[in-house]
Amino acid sequence: MTRMRPTVRRFAASTAAAGMLVLAGCSAPATPDGSAGGTTLVVATSDEPDALNPVLNYGVDGASLIFDGLVSRDADNRLVASLATALPELSPDGRTVTAKLRDGVQFHDGTTLTAPDVVFTYQAVLDPRVDSTLRSDLDMVESVTAPDAATVVFRLRYPYAPFLQRLTLGIVPARLLSGQDINTAGFNRKPVGTGPYKVESWTPGDRLVLTANESYFAGRPKNNRVVVAFVADDNVRAQRMRAGEFDAAELPPKLASGFDADAAYRVQRVPTADYRGVMLPTGNPVLADPAVRRALNLAVDRAAMVSGILGGAGEPAFGPIPPTSEFTDASIIGKPTADPTAAGALLDAAGWTPGPGGIRVKDGRPARFTLMYPASDTLRKDLALAVTADAKKIGIGVTPAGLTWDAIDPRMRSDALLMGYGTPYDPDFVSYKLFSSQFAGQGYFNPGSYRSEVTDRALQQGRDQIDPNLRRAAYARFQKQLAADVPWLFLTYLRHTYVLKSSVRGVAPRVEAHEHGVANSLWWNIDTWTRS
Repeated sequence: MTRMRPTVRRFAASTAAAGMLVLAGCSAPATPDGSAGGTTLVVATSDEPDALNPVLNYGVDGASLIFDGLVSRDADNRLVASLATALPELSPDGRTVTAKLRDGVQFHDGTTLTAPDVVFTYQAVLDPRVDSTLRSDLDMVESVTAPDAATVVFRLRYPYAPFLQRLTLGIVPARLLSGQDINTAGFNRKPVGTGPYKVESWTPGDRLVLTANESYFAGRPKNNRVVVAFVADDNVRAQRMRAGEFDAAELPPKLASGFDADAAYRVQRVPTADYRGVMLPTGNPVLADPAVRRALNLAVDRAAMVSGILGGAGEPAFGPIPPTSEFTDASIIGKPTADPTAAGALLDAAGWTPGPGGIRVKDGRPARFTLMYPASDTLRKDLALAVTADAKKIGIGVTPAGLTWDAIDPRMRSDALLMGYGTPYDPDFVSYKLFSSQFAGQGYFNPGSYRSEVTDRALQQGRDQIDPNLRRAAYARFQKQLAADVPWLFLTYLRHTYVLKSSVRGVAPRVEAHEHGVANSLWWNIDTWTRS
């Protein structure tokens, strides 16, 4: 299988001065008559997509702004009909799903959406020639057909409980991509969808400009334009927010808290299923020892991280399924504070004895490893430094290393990495790729090559079973095995923090996933935002 990469990558930030000049020219507050419909809203995020094509994993959870799926999610993350007239119907055997399309939905170029467009989109994801990281998400699909222009039928190889949630995938127009190499198509940078906004322009490393879709089937957006500024550096993004360039910006908790006392702004702290943790690669000779991993798990002070680094905007994390999920196994939740005495006892029993400089040694090998983090991410840096300090207390030496993603990529099989993932949707999402043996060593999915037969069976049973009780039992086994093996040090769940100008209206926060750049962020419903 081809090596997979993350959905979003850090791009180089444009300079603050250049960005001010660029964005100043597109920040007209309103039309001459003062109506909100003329407003341009400018928002800032750290992450930039690789492509604006749902087939290549853009906005697949139903918040892309440019595309629509057969279904979408409301403010409570419940599934609602979108391009489909109603939630698709599931056959009694759980293997056939039928969707009926709305009449008269148009793509941005004025052509009409039909069932063959839906068929093409899903077949493109399943096509091995297309470099789509979504293919394994749809490996239960045996066929997708269009009996007529308004009907789509999915036939599944086996019942898959959360299949309707996979139907948030944005639909692309078949006529613009048929016969092309989707991996390199110009469509990826200037797409045509059915969503509330059309792409006006995309300047890589700088901004994405969207304009209102006048004929959007769900109603014209309440503003004319949205500019998404890509600013990778957290501090630069905060400075530019303070300078008045942005209507809203994603910021780390510490930087966001600096706006709390200013009446011109408000800070929105959004609950999430987004966790931060340290991936511990089995290819590292020190971290390959289960005793070291378990000792680190006892040594990290999660409570101190939440209160100090996150400013209270988060919760301790002990596994990849959030505490708010019905599938969470409470038995894996440990003490949020550190227990260095118990950690030291584990290392002693495993033969790691104190050595020079307070660093433990076993068979002549010092207990040292490198912990990488993306250099521009101040939150991950702070967490990496906290892990370093906690590890030192039990005689494990950690060398933190702030690097670019390009430098991180080739080292993930041997060096630890401060990572982030998580979803508020079904537990099969993310965890199947992140911890299944079949994805071992494949890019950012299971980069540490974790392998466990128990985990593999539990993950497979969780996606195969329809019965909720059997699924809960499977995911309980999965969580217990992870807690025993410790392939990750789960540290914290975050609350995503955003700063908005006080004049912005219509914001509707909902529980967010890990990825929250252009899609799935606070501006999932920006088509309803106005400025007072």
